[in-house]
Amino acid sequence: MFTYSLTDRQNEPIYVYLYKMIRTDIAENRIKPGSKLPSKRTLAEHLGVSVITVEAAYRLLADEGYIVSKERSGYFVCSPDNMMLPAVQNSQTSQDAGENAEIDADFPFSTYSKIMRQVLSHYGEALLTKSPHNGCANLRNAVSDFLARYRGMNVSPEQIVIGSGAEYLYGMIVQLLGRNTVYGLEDPSYEKIRLVYEANGAVCEMLPLDAWGIATESLQKTNAKVIHVTPYRSYPTGITAPAAKRFEYLAWAKDNDGIIVEDDFSSEFAVNAKPVETIFSMDKAGRVIYVNTFSKSLTPSMRMGYMILPERLAAEYEKKLGFYSCTVPVIDQYVLAEFISNGSFERHLNRMRRKMKN
Repeated sequence: MFTYSLTDRQNEPIYVYLYKMIRTDIAENRIKPGSKLPSKRTLAEHLGVSVITVEAAYRLLADEGYIVSKERSGYFVCSPDNMMLPAVQNSQTSQDAGENAEIDADFPFSTYSKIMRQVLSHYGEALLTKSPHNGCANLRNAVSDFLARYRGMNVSPEQIVIGSGAEYLYGMIVQLLGRNTVYGLEDPSYEKIRLVYEANGAVCEMLPLDAWGIATESLQKTNAKVIHVTPYRSYPTGITAPAAKRFEYLAWAKDNDGIIVEDDFSSEFAVNAKPVETIFSMDKAGRVIYVNTFSKSLTPSMRMGYMILPERLAAEYEKKLGFYSCTVPVIDQYVLAEFISNGSFERHLNRMRRKMKN
C-alpha cells in the first residue's frame, strides 16, 4: 500500500500530489509494469481522502499512458506492449482553426491594456533600455515561476531564451547545434518546421508516425542526431505521445548522444485539469530543448515565444550566440511579465479551457 504523506504536498491539490507520487514510483520502477493498483475506494480510505480525489489522480495517470483501466478488474501499470493507443484525429486542421478564432475573440483586452498603462507609469525610461540578448530578466523570471507552478518544470531564468516566435527559435537551434547535423522531423508535421530548418542550412530526415508518435523502427534507423517532436497533439494528426513513447525518445537520445527539441505549442489547453507532463521534465540527462510560444495561448499576432536550454547548452548558447539582440520589444516583455506574474495569464488559461470543454 502507498505510504505517501499528504503533509508534503505544499499548496498543490491532493489529486495532483497523488498523481505525481504514483507517476514517480512508476517511472523509477518502484511499481512494476503490470502491477495492479489499489482500488479507488481502498486507496481513498487508506489515505483519508475522497474517492473523487483518487479517481482524478488515476485519470491523469491513465491519460498520460502510465496506467490502463481494465473493465471489472481495476487499474494496471502500463508497459509499452499493453499501452492504449491514443486516437488519431483527422480533423485537426479545422479544430485548430476554430480554437484559434475562439482564443483571439477572448483575448483579455481590458486586463492587458490596464497592465500596459501600469508598466508605462511604473518603469518609465527603463523601458528604453536595450534588452539582454536572451530577454529581460522580468519576463524570464515570470516564465520560470509560471512553469514551476503550472507545469512542474524547475528551470532557472538563465536557461530561458526569449524570441519572436517559434520560427525564430528554430533558427537559433540550428545555429546552436550545427548545420551539419541531421534533424529528424515527424512525418507528417507542421511544414514550417522543415522549411525553417532547411532555410538555415540543416539537413532534414522525415520520420513516419504511428499511433504513438515517431514509429519505433524509424527512430532506431534514423541518421538524425536531433529529433524535433510535438508530443502533445502533433499537427496535423492530433497524436499525443503517451509516457512510454516519451521515455523511448529519451532512451534514443541517451543511446545516440542525441538531442530532443520538444515543441509544446498548445499543451496549456489540455482538456484535463493538469497539462500533460513534458519530456523536458522527464529528462535527467540534459538532452531536451523545450520550445513554446504565446501564439496559441494568447494570440498569434503577439509573436513572442521562449525556449529552455539544458544548463550545458545554455552556457554554449551564451558563448556562440550571445552577440544576438533579443527580437522582442522591451515594453512587450515587461507587460507580458506582469500579466503572467499577477496571475492574469493562468486565469485566462483556466477560463479558455473551461470554455473549450463546453
